[in-house]
Amino acid sequence: MNIYFINPPFKAEYGKFSRESRSPAITKSGAIYYPLWLIYAALYSQKHGHDVDFLDAPARQLNEDASLSIIKGNTKEHGLFVLGTSTPSIKSDVKFAEQLKAIYPKAFIMLVGTHPSACPEETLGYSDAIGAVAIGEYDCIVKELADALDKDGDLSKVRGLCYRDKDTFVRTEAMPPLKDLDDLPYAAQFIKEHLNEKDYFFAAATFPSIQIFTGRGCPFRCNFCVYPQTMHGHAFRARSAENVVGEFEYIANNFPDVKEVVIEDDTFTANKKRVKDICRMLIEKGLHKRLRWLCNARVDLDLETMQAMKAAGCRLIIPGIESGSQQILDNIKKGTRVEQFYQYVSNAKKAGLLIHACYMVGNQGETKETMQQTLDLALKLNTDTAQFFPLIPYPGTEAYNWAKENGYIELDYAKYCLPDGTHNTVLSTPELSAQEMVDFCNMARKKYYLRPRYILHRLKVGLTNPDDLKRSLKAFGRLKHYLFK
Repeated sequence: MNIYFINPPFKAEYGKFSRESRSPAITKSGAIYYPLWLIYAALYSQKHGHDVDFLDAPARQLNEDASLSIIKGNTKEHGLFVLGTSTPSIKSDVKFAEQLKAIYPKAFIMLVGTHPSACPEETLGYSDAIGAVAIGEYDCIVKELADALDKDGDLSKVRGLCYRDKDTFVRTEAMPPLKDLDDLPYAAQFIKEHLNEKDYFFAAATFPSIQIFTGRGCPFRCNFCVYPQTMHGHAFRARSAENVVGEFEYIANNFPDVKEVVIEDDTFTANKKRVKDICRMLIEKGLHKRLRWLCNARVDLDLETMQAMKAAGCRLIIPGIESGSQQILDNIKKGTRVEQFYQYVSNAKKAGLLIHACYMVGNQGETKETMQQTLDLALKLNTDTAQFFPLIPYPGTEAYNWAKENGYIELDYAKYCLPDGTHNTVLSTPELSAQEMVDFCNMARKKYYLRPRYILHRLKVGLTNPDDLKRSLKAFGRLKHYLFK
């Protein structure tokens, strides 16, 4: 079967919408993620005999008309369209599905992603144009659906679906998570064949970069994190060290302009032995001299593993610190302690690793006092870079259920983004209004980045590393409007 995978257009007139970010938006830094989950699903279907086409409209900043023109210009008869979605864009995604159905009335249209996984019946109810939605991790679901459509059209045998049967919605048996991740071809190979690495930008990475996943599922239980709760679960599954290093080797050989690999796993460092094995193999193959890399790294990471990562080419680690209040950390089931942060940062500096720290306000129990504790902590830790954001609870998460049950959240999904596509704060609590959270984050960002000590530090790093200086200037160029607003 011919399958067309589409990352649909959304607010292209304002910028590039990063749909597969953990908080989808047109970001203030200009970051746009690769549509990796769509890519892996396309690779899996292709591997099992289906013909695939792919369009990433946001990466090319295409509007609806331009996207449909490209799709119509493809002369293949596509039997299945698979559309990526997100909470802020869901109504727009459905409208785009309706436009496709009007052009291709015989085609089957399926929606995938965190939002339909969390709200399958609700999503199907938006339009008759949608034939089904995938619930959860959808590589195998898309493949089974294509097989069924090729054979007899019996959707009841396709696992992981929610589909329309006349006036009712039917959920099929759940699709088990894919266990052997080495069975998936390299995302980088698909990027080479179908996409342009220069269309994507990650503010923390040296441009241009390639994003990959080396594992799925997060063993931790943070109540706000959307992907483990809606798609991949909490059972950690990982590609073998050999497979990961093989993809690094592919990138090194096939992307002469790429300087850095972004490992987007929720927790790359969950298995420290595997991390060390990857590092050892990168050094053995000399890849540490060719490619730098960065990853999300939980604050239980030890100095020895950090040193191994640095030796293997790791440049930067990204911890979710979230709050300076232990009570808030406990409330959100973070499973960390404030004291750990100091040792983590100290160890990273000893190892020579840069840190991009993530802070969040608005969680259960948050007050003006606990927000100030978070800023005080951030200034003390003094990491290389930091981000401050209000909590954005997404459907399917415990944080969303808490906010919804208490009447703290705006239920209109379109309001998850402002009219220009940037993040909006949809949460207000009795202690803090949405505007107070936004004002605090703006203040914290200014106080953090406009310190003379910080500016001198960035200049010092830039003088010893020209690529880092270019990255910093590019990110600052995009952020300056918000810093000085």
